[in-house]
Amino acid sequence: MNELIKKLTEAYGPAGFEDQVRDLIQPEVAPYADEIKVDALGNLIVHKKGDGSGLKVMIAAHMDEIGVMVTHITKEGYVRFTNIGGVYPRTLHGNRVRFADGTIGIISTEPLADRNKVNSLDKHFIDVGATSSEDCPVKVGDAAGFWREFAVLGSRLVAKSMDDRIGCVVAIEALKRLKETPHDVYFVFSVQEEVGTRGAQTAANALNPDVGIALDVTLTGDTPEARPMAVSLGKGTAIKVKDTGMIAHAGLVKLMRQRAEEAGIPYQMEVLEGGTTDARPMQIANAGCAAGCISIPCRYVHSQSEMVDGNDVENSVRLLVEILSKPIAL
Repeated sequence: MNELIKKLTEAYGPAGFEDQVRDLIQPEVAPYADEIKVDALGNLIVHKKGDGSGLKVMIAAHMDEIGVMVTHITKEGYVRFTNIGGVYPRTLHGNRVRFADGTIGIISTEPLADRNKVNSLDKHFIDVGATSSEDCPVKVGDAAGFWREFAVLGSRLVAKSMDDRIGCVVAIEALKRLKETPHDVYFVFSVQEEVGTRGAQTAANALNPDVGIALDVTLTGDTPEARPMAVSLGKGTAIKVKDTGMIAHAGLVKLMRQRAEEAGIPYQMEVLEGGTTDARPMQIANAGCAAGCISIPCRYVHSQSEMVDGNDVENSVRLLVEILSKPIAL
């Protein structure tokens, strides 16, 4: 899977600008789909038909990543910007961004008397090599994603957009391995999750699923002085019980645990105290559905070097296939 992970994580795709990622995913899923469409918001919806005896199931993994957008260009050619999604100022200085046309910029910050402090976002700027506003290669409204190459560190995989390209990989791999299913399964590669789970909301309203399962990263509690959390890298896929946006359907959580134990898949129980996923809009779309989330443990979320464990990724794929290949009784 590493080749696919590298291809997707290195792609450009800030929230609202997911076209390049969608163009990479579509040929991966096309041979395994009964129907493919792109909706008005830009979600890629891939339908695999069941045998008619099961439920309508929506699987959501978001294509977008955090990024920045140009708000102003100074007369000297420096680029001021705002955030797209959860961008943390402490991660910015000296890092690089890449615009849709490949233009690279370096983020820096105004001087601070106390070097132990961090400037707010509005005190940062991007240097794209321009000498004036006239020769600046980017313009107001242009979006950029962060730029960092994919790296393999043993079983650990590092990239700038594991959130949530790794969820997209899990969805793609599960679709490839899913030979038969009783369910009508809609794999939704969603847009604009990082700015309010917008793509999953419109897709869920249109599809009206019986069951919704998000695929996304979650935090870990296994780094020095980390906030206590019962999730670690390399100890299995994570079954979400609760986050700040939703409480997972108890029957679906029970089913996930049952399928994992039956197949010998290592898993961890996840309670996330900050953040949510595409499961939230699926849960409350229309009259509601049974919603949950398979999470991939990830260190350094919303940084330019997000880290997952390849074994956790594989076990997430296995669990999803186990769920979709058998009846879902809640």
